[in-house]
Amino acid sequence: MPDLSRYDGVLALLREHARATSAVRLLIVGGSAATGRYDDHSDLDIELWCDGPPDQTYDELQALLVGSFDVDHVWEVLRERWPDGTRQLFAHLRPEPGDLSRPTRILDLAVHPMPESGAVTIDPRRHGTPIALHDPDGLLRLAHEDEAPHAAARATTLADIAGRRGTAEWLVRRALARGELAEAHAFYFRFAFTPLVELLRIEHCPARHDFGLRYLGDDLPEGYAQRLHELLPGPDLGDRATRVFAWTDELLARLGSTP
Repeated sequence: MPDLSRYDGVLALLREHARATSAVRLLIVGGSAATGRYDDHSDLDIELWCDGPPDQTYDELQALLVGSFDVDHVWEVLRERWPDGTRQLFAHLRPEPGDLSRPTRILDLAVHPMPESGAVTIDPRRHGTPIALHDPDGLLRLAHEDEAPHAAARATTLADIAGRRGTAEWLVRRALARGELAEAHAFYFRFAFTPLVELLRIEHCPARHDFGLRYLGDDLPEGYAQRLHELLPGPDLGDRATRVFAWTDELLARLGSTP
């Protein structure tokens, strides 16, 4: 169990609210506290499932937080980010969140509608083991997600990377040849470095194939993260591109989609 004591007041308030509100069905702590990566720089990831549309529960919780704590500012994630109606905010409980000389105090709160199945399933391979704060009806299930959509997504990613392999290198090298350094770095990151990471995830961490550049030290074999760090955009971008595309070709050949 991670030491969440710097968020004790928030946790107590949320538990109390959940117990007093019949619409709140499940309340958990997720994020780094669930995956074992929690440290002094971690926010507190709270997920809540409720009956009915999340708007009322979300508005009540936001008002409760702002009225109970010295909230410096709130970032509300755009509604369009969550097609199912989920509402999400980041509440900053102290100013200057970029000052990491002191422990972070940021609350990431997401309020979800209850799924039609009547249970909430979380895959520990992808999201760790959540801490249940309020689950009176035993709605939380730890189980692997349906593999079929993930397999289809991996196949689509692989085919897309293989199909645009030549175009990707041309975009990077054309920008370099023209002296358009900002464009070259942007194309390198989008069409060379990031696809390489996606291929490495497909090969070595298929359950978290879509986690992007996060957790590379945990999800990839030993030494791979350092090797990738050495390929991040730098002054010798042409040489780095050569190494990235060579590694990409190795992976495409091994994964069954040669350019």
